[in-house]
Amino acid sequence: MTVHDTRTPDLGADQSDAADPAPAPAPAIDPASDPALDERAPSIADRAALFGVLTGGWTAQCLYALAKLGVPDLLAAGPRPVEDLAAECGADRRALRRVLNAVTAAGLFRETAPGTFALTPVTRLLCRDATRSSRPSAIMFGEEVYQSFGAIMHTLRTGEPAFEQLYGKGFYDYLDDDPQLTAVFSAAMGNAAVPAALAGCDLSGLGTVVDVGGGDGGLLGKVLTRHPAARGILVDLPEAVEQARAKLTAAGLDQRVTVAPGSFFDPLPTGGDVYTLSRVLHNWDDEQAVAILRRVREAVPDHGRLLVFERLEGRTPDPARAAQAQLIDVLMLVMLDGRDRTEEEYRGLLDAAGFEVRSVRAAPLHSSSTESVLEATPR
Repeated sequence: MTVHDTRTPDLGADQSDAADPAPAPAPAIDPASDPALDERAPSIADRAALFGVLTGGWTAQCLYALAKLGVPDLLAAGPRPVEDLAAECGADRRALRRVLNAVTAAGLFRETAPGTFALTPVTRLLCRDATRSSRPSAIMFGEEVYQSFGAIMHTLRTGEPAFEQLYGKGFYDYLDDDPQLTAVFSAAMGNAAVPAALAGCDLSGLGTVVDVGGGDGGLLGKVLTRHPAARGILVDLPEAVEQARAKLTAAGLDQRVTVAPGSFFDPLPTGGDVYTLSRVLHNWDDEQAVAILRRVREAVPDHGRLLVFERLEGRTPDPARAAQAQLIDVLMLVMLDGRDRTEEEYRGLLDAAGFEVRSVRAAPLHSSSTESVLEATPR
């Protein structure tokens, strides 16, 4: 059995470097500021807010279906009548019109003339060629993730991922058997932003950086661009490293990078000055996370460092981002055996693997990223 060691796509928290996540409909009164809230009868505004939350999944599934059919791509050049869209994407004209009416009423598309529709800046992100396209995430969220949330009662009753109950195997084993889903997953992860906490890391004099579970090479590419004398090694499974090779070649960095197909549960390249694990450990339970860290400990030299980028429980001060981070934690609950952890818990994992944490730095205050970075050295 091959262990698939890529990462969990975030629910939008890291799909944009600057845009804030759209807030959920607010109740009529802020619960934190109303001591008599328990005694107040629900208002019409409360009912509307709850209805908006309960029906949010309907809107998401409409966007999934439109993205899957390629409707945003058909509208990329400008408005088009629904008859043309239905003919080209293979949809029923009346059904497509009703779905487009719904998402237009939600402000996600525009109707420029009766029966003629156009994109908004939000739905332009669902086009295949959009910068850091959200199409792969929309498709995965609309299929395996949607089904897993539909079985959340199994998770609540057993504590086990609903995904395994639905599909008969763990998420990464399932990826191994489905190349099409693997491609969608890798593309979704490739569109995630590099953790903003990277900017606070002192990498002066860097020789070689080894990005373990580096996906499509986004983090490694940013490090090498900022440090022209450095070289890099990227470790991930074959599907991911091929995407990384193409991306790094397009950036003119291919002569400074070695791609190493493989699992981070197997021996890793040795001798790097800095090793990085970005959004990897939270996907795994404690035993597996320590196993990954021990592989890094075997490879890192005495003078080397490890940078671990993860969201730390209780360290996301912005309420909107904290709420979104908690949803990501529930995503992991229904899909995987992993979870977000506190700083102390990550310190414990690193200690068990033979590392000593030297510093912990949060992301810049106004960044969209929620990950902190733990810097550790061999003990």
